[in-house]
Amino acid sequence: MFKLLKKLTAYKWMILAVLGLIFLQSMAELYLPTLMADIVDKGVVSGDTAYIWKIGGLMLGVSAIGALASVVASYYSSRAAMGFGRDVRKKVFYHVENFSLQEFDEVGTASLITRTTNDITQVQQVVIMMLRMVVSAPIMLIGGIIMAVSKDPKLSLIVLVTMPVLIGAILLIFKIGMPLFQLVQKRLDQLNLVFRENLTGIRVIRAFNKETQEKQRLKRANRDLTDVSIKVNKVMAFMMPVMMLVMNLTVVAIIWFGGIRIDNGAMQIGDLMAFIQYVMQIMFALVMASMMFVMIPRAAVSAKRINDVLEMKPSFQDNGTSHANKKQGTLEFENVSFSYPGAEEPALSNISFTAEQGEVTAIIGGTGSGKSTLVNLVPRFYEVSSGVIRVNGVDIRDASQAEIRSKIGFVPQKAVIFTGTIADNIRFGKEDATENEIIHAAKIAQADDFIQKMPDGYHSEIEQGGSNLSGGQKQRLSIARALVRKPDIYIFDDSFSALDFKTDAKLRAALKDEIRDATMLLVAQRVSTVVDADRIIVLDNGKIAGMGTHQELLETNDVYREIVESQLSEEEIA
Repeated sequence: MFKLLKKLTAYKWMILAVLGLIFLQSMAELYLPTLMADIVDKGVVSGDTAYIWKIGGLMLGVSAIGALASVVASYYSSRAAMGFGRDVRKKVFYHVENFSLQEFDEVGTASLITRTTNDITQVQQVVIMMLRMVVSAPIMLIGGIIMAVSKDPKLSLIVLVTMPVLIGAILLIFKIGMPLFQLVQKRLDQLNLVFRENLTGIRVIRAFNKETQEKQRLKRANRDLTDVSIKVNKVMAFMMPVMMLVMNLTVVAIIWFGGIRIDNGAMQIGDLMAFIQYVMQIMFALVMASMMFVMIPRAAVSAKRINDVLEMKPSFQDNGTSHANKKQGTLEFENVSFSYPGAEEPALSNISFTAEQGEVTAIIGGTGSGKSTLVNLVPRFYEVSSGVIRVNGVDIRDASQAEIRSKIGFVPQKAVIFTGTIADNIRFGKEDATENEIIHAAKIAQADDFIQKMPDGYHSEIEQGGSNLSGGQKQRLSIARALVRKPDIYIFDDSFSALDFKTDAKLRAALKDEIRDATMLLVAQRVSTVVDADRIIVLDNGKIAGMGTHQELLETNDVYREIVESQLSEEEIA
């Protein structure tokens, strides 16, 4: 947690101001019981009204100074804590953006969201408390003890007996509570995961009438969080009654023994009243410390989770160098192998091929053959285990990720659409794209027709996740987004699967002229989509089972022929 709190140095002047103001407030509060004792002993007992007014006015002045210091300290502590939270949130987000897909898979999206929101909020709250109490509690504790001893050293022995009881209770609760707070955050992660899956997969859930099962799943996750939260609160619920019991017993003992000392003439009434207030301040300081002990374990867990993300190194880094293109629009795989972390078998083994400018290289194979894995290696979403991938003749590990990705127009298997207008979504591929470029890309992607039918055309708003668009419309917008970029290499990861055969054929025909100066890497399930490719790579269990044109593979490759026969009739094959 202290590692995370180092980021508060940006607000050191605010923090110093807060500490100074809290010190002033604490001194004011410590001074008030002494003034009250003077009023009772020198004013009330002797009937000196003028003295009562004089000291009463002084007490009002001291109280006003303390109140003003408290208000200003609260303002600056809130500003520092909120600024700290904003900075950490920004740092976590920027750091996560550098992660490869491997790190996302390892931590999980739901957990990253929880860490960026709930965990940082927990730490923020503790920072506010610490800024207010880290100075106040020790001053009130030490100052209260000094002032109590100055009033009556013998009566102070009662405080020495009760303080260890309070401290022991706090430490015991702290020891029991810490593991439970860790469990709360894990259960919160699980609840967020269930919520996220339900909200993003609502169509599938309803289509299969799984609402009841999903309600039960959410109920279980919610109950698990509730159960552990109740356990935490049960433990913490003991704290306040224990505090109040010890405090009240202490006050009763002080009044009892203080009355005896007053009766013996060893103590004045005003001093006893002041002594009781100082003891209450000492106890209140311990209560403040206990509140921090309640918050700090949870915040420490949250801080550790945040630090785990910040300390997580991306599995590969840029070298930051820039390279001139050796071969425009070329893609080379040389003995490339790749294994997912913890996998027993490699996802890809010894993949080698070269795609030249203007060529269409298609990849086809059964489910789980490694098609999507192969195309995910080109933009360097994952790092190859062995071998070399070259884009425009440059090893992708020798160039920055930004440079490599700037040369690629990537259309993922699942079309991702952002909130905003249709034009904004297409312009995502090229920030400075003109309206004519956007319309041209949409026409090539066969999207112009349905866009023109929408109420505001290219300025029509898209709902979250593209829920007001069909699957085919989302795919065509994704393709337009890649086309407007005019990259050296186009990657289509099964991007025509939601298109009808007529639109698919028209799109492929339009793409031929559009990509004359680029290379196309095309993953497809349909034979009709890959039949005209310059090169077809057949993948089987992560290995190349065949490579060639449609006709060559049909004659020589059993795996390809099996795929073709499963989709086309004998007449179509002939």
